[in-house]
Amino acid sequence: MNNKYALAIHGGAGTILKSKMSPEQEVTYKKVLEESLIQGQKILNSGGSSLDAVEESVKVLEDSHLFNAGKGAVFTADGKHEMEASIMCGKSLEAGAVAGITTLKNPVTLSRKILADKNYVFLSGHGAEEYGALHNLEMVTNDYFYSDMRYEQWQALKGSDKTALDHTDDRKFGTVGAVALDVHGNIAAATSTGGLTNKKYGRIGDSSVIGSGVYANNDTCAISCTGYGEFFLRGVVAYDISCLMEYANLSLQDAAEKVIMEKQTKLGGEGGIVGVDANGNMALVFNSEGMYRGMVNESTPPKAFIFRD
Repeated sequence: MNNKYALAIHGGAGTILKSKMSPEQEVTYKKVLEESLIQGQKILNSGGSSLDAVEESVKVLEDSHLFNAGKGAVFTADGKHEMEASIMCGKSLEAGAVAGITTLKNPVTLSRKILADKNYVFLSGHGAEEYGALHNLEMVTNDYFYSDMRYEQWQALKGSDKTALDHTDDRKFGTVGAVALDVHGNIAAATSTGGLTNKKYGRIGDSSVIGSGVYANNDTCAISCTGYGEFFLRGVVAYDISCLMEYANLSLQDAAEKVIMEKQTKLGGEGGIVGVDANGNMALVFNSEGMYRGMVNESTPPKAFIFRD
C-alpha cells in the first residue's frame, strides 16, 4: 500500500459555450462537481476502495438536478424517466450494469449490488428494480426525477420523431461518471445517465454497456464515457482505449486521444472520457466544445473545469 490515489469525474460533454452560461451558473455547476470530488476523495484518503469512491462520486451527481442522471434525468417520449448505469472493478474485472430504471433513486448503487453478485452482470427494467427492492435500496416514484428544465426540453420535442441530447439549444450530454485509483493500487470506473430527451422503444445508450461506456482493468486503465451513445457503442470506446494500451503499448493519454480525437471524430461521434491508469495518470479528453469535469489526487486539491481553458 502507498499513499498514491487519483479521482477524475465528468458531468457530460458537448457544445457548452461560455457565452451561454452566466457566472452564477458556472459557480453552481462547479460546486456540485467539486462536492463529487470531495466525497470520493474522503474515501480514497482514508484508504477506502476505488469502487466505493466512484460509486459515491457518481451518487453526488445523480442526486443533483443539474446533470442528466438520477434526479436530473431527461424525459422519454411517453413522459417518463428511464435511467441506466454501470460500474466495473479493475482488480477482478467484475462488473454490474442496469438499464430501464424508473423507480430507483441511485442506479449506480444498484449496479454496485449486481457487481457483487456472481450470478449477474446486466439487469434491466422491472426485474432490475425488483432486485433493487429485494436488496433494500432506496426506491422513489418516477416523478422524483422531474425538473422544470427537463420538462421544458421535452415539450419542445413532444409528439415528434426527434430526440435530443441534454439541451435542446446546445449539443450537451449530461451523462455522469467517475474513475479512481486507490492506495491499494486498484482502479475502478462508473457511469450513469438518463439517456436522450424524447427517446422511444426502450432505447439504451453506451452508459450501461460494459466496454462501451465503462471499463476498468488494473493492467491498463479505468474509463468512463460521455457522448452520443450510438457512436460510443459502435466504437466500443472504453475497451478500445484499454486495448490500445494493452496491445499497442500506448499511454493512457495517447490511447484516449486516438480514440476520441481520431476514431470517434471520423465516425461522427461527439463526446469525451475521463480515465486513470494504475500509476495514477489521469486523462480528460473530449472532442466537443467543453466537458463538465474535475480531478483530484493525493497532492492536488479538487478542481473542476467546464470549458477548454
